[in-house]
Amino acid sequence: MKTYEVFVEVINPCGGDRHSQKKFLEVQTDAPETWVKENAAFPIIDVTSTKEGDPLFITGDGKGNFVRYTFSH
Repeated sequence: MKTYEVFVEVINPCGGDRHSQKKFLEVQTDAPETWVKENAAFPIIDVTSTKEGDPLFITGDGKGNFVRYTFSH
């Protein structure tokens, strides 16, 4: 299994990016998307990557609450 550092940003509709809650997690997985599907509070609404090529997943509840998961080695 690979070890990733995951930057998690919790964004609510009132605070936006400026007031997001941020934390880092250390995660061991071979499939980042599967890990997000199994551990996120909301379903995945977008899958992309950073300009460095790291996986980036955005989850949300459809009411303005989002959580971004950025995986890096």
